[in-house]
Amino acid sequence: MTAPAHRLVASAPRAGLTERFFGGFRRVGLRGVLADLNRTGSLADVPGAAPVVGMAWRADDATTARWYPQGITTSADAYGAEASGGMFEGHNVVVVSWYGHGWMGWLNLGARISVIDWTDEAPSYRHVLLTEPRRIGWFHRLRPVRVHAGGIVWYGKHLFVAGSSQGIRVFRLDDIVRVRNRIRTKGYRYVLPQHTDYHAQHDEGVGRMTYSFMSLDRAGEDHLVAGEYGRKNGSHRLIRYPIDRKTQLLASDERGWSVPTELHDRQIARMQGAVIADGTWFVTSSNGEDVPGDLWSGQPGQYTRHRHVLPTGPEDITYLPQRRQLWSLTEWPGRRWVYAIDANRWHTGREDKT
Repeated sequence: MTAPAHRLVASAPRAGLTERFFGGFRRVGLRGVLADLNRTGSLADVPGAAPVVGMAWRADDATTARWYPQGITTSADAYGAEASGGMFEGHNVVVVSWYGHGWMGWLNLGARISVIDWTDEAPSYRHVLLTEPRRIGWFHRLRPVRVHAGGIVWYGKHLFVAGSSQGIRVFRLDDIVRVRNRIRTKGYRYVLPQHTDYHAQHDEGVGRMTYSFMSLDRAGEDHLVAGEYGRKNGSHRLIRYPIDRKTQLLASDERGWSVPTELHDRQIARMQGAVIADGTWFVTSSNGEDVPGDLWSGQPGQYTRHRHVLPTGPEDITYLPQRRQLWSLTEWPGRRWVYAIDANRWHTGREDKT
């Protein structure tokens, strides 16, 4: 473990996010979206040895090149191993993040989330656009949130979104609003305005940390786990930040600094997601388009590689303790699934160790 040389510095809540802003819209929260889902997915047989159950998107979402799915979190992250089964008001909810693909997509589309209700056999869902409200006189401009959104964590009332080298964006799911004039929101009926953010900082002489993906660790004190994607010669770091259960935000000192409790350098190349399940780290890694992905299990620096057990294009990963399942997703057009993995099966490996 490397001595922490990185920190996340909290910003003040957005000045544009005031009661005047919400007075111009109808604030409905997550409950309102779940009551107005407009798309239906289907159960799917997902390729690979690891997936046990999966979902396919509606045809236009499965094949679009404008949007690429990246991050995943569930209501089990939000509420933990409670008697409710980790459900939101009786719903098994999965949230997936997408980014606008390509330069023009990043500039004009930004990022969005899909709210999926998987309570019934046929999952239904709706897209919600992430926005940055900017007040211009009496008018609020809804700018796109230009992040890769490679990982997301739903914790209590907050949604954390990975912002690459910028840091982390934070949203409150109760702030989802319904808009009347969808021209302002690129056709989206529901938008989620940004609440605040954390800027990534680092000590002099230390490489900048890239927050490519994220997950939640509820073993003992709650922590936000983050890591960075990198090719063969990259730094491939994993990092953990403590969470304050009272505020449901990152724990910070009087300066507003959040300091990691762990930082592991030189991990796995092409990591796409990492999560800790009952003390075991699980990592997804990609091998390029059309090549199946890998699942790794173990401890930082001591992993077992389960080669090619994931479908091509694996991304973020999360843990659903009530079912002892890992949940992940894939990104390539025409080969997009959301799927579960039996965590017990992959705690120990039978293939080459790295």
